[in-house]
Amino acid sequence: MIHVPDNKKIYFASDQHLGAPTPEASFPREQKFIAWLNEAKEDAAAIFLLGDLFDFWFEYKTVVPKGFVRVLGKLAEIKDSGIPIYFFVGNHDLWMKDYFEKELNIPVYHKPQEFTFNNTNLLIGHGDGLGPGDKGYKRMKKVFTLPLFQWMFKWLHPDIGMRLGQYMSVKNKMISGDEDAVFLGKENEWLAQYCKRKLETKHYDYFVFGHRHLPLEIDLNNKSKYINLGDWIQYFTYGEFMKTFKLKEY
Repeated sequence: MIHVPDNKKIYFASDQHLGAPTPEASFPREQKFIAWLNEAKEDAAAIFLLGDLFDFWFEYKTVVPKGFVRVLGKLAEIKDSGIPIYFFVGNHDLWMKDYFEKELNIPVYHKPQEFTFNNTNLLIGHGDGLGPGDKGYKRMKKVFTLPLFQWMFKWLHPDIGMRLGQYMSVKNKMISGDEDAVFLGKENEWLAQYCKRKLETKHYDYFVFGHRHLPLEIDLNNKSKYINLGDWIQYFTYGEFMKTFKLKEY
């Protein structure tokens, strides 16, 4: 349970895809995201990052990807100031291991997690591979998360492995899953369908996900809502929780 004082907020953001389509092209977006973090830290009780912070990320045993120094430094500064940060692995940074945990003291989650803010129950995650459909991506994810596949990949020289990973991440839509930013309709959004099935066994006030790259608020019933955070490529949207959850644009 996270206690949210009356003068504090919980912040959420997802799908920055830093490094895409090139590090140079994504640098202004990185600067904008850091500006948002600077503002959020002024009254944040906690910050949740819901995946795909990077367009590609792979941790070798002694090597981490080049770049992103400013955003990593800002996260370290915020965490060191005493503000909790929670990171959920997305489909583009699913090879994240323990670098965030050891270097930044930020917990990393690979599956949706339940949280309670005061008396409000939430299920939070990135959202990839949940719900019906998207079978091609689900098969590929099973391969990518195999320890044997990761062991084989790590033997590539980092210059080769990172270049290959970045190329595949940008070019291959199978890695992204079916995430064309087109609203499918309230009844056809597969994450909304997933949320409805979860409600059959337990109540949540909010389901909060990323991955779809669309800012969405869908009422599942009169007491539960599905929120999608959008992205920091086109929409620059984020979530803000005090007594209720709000989607906002930066």
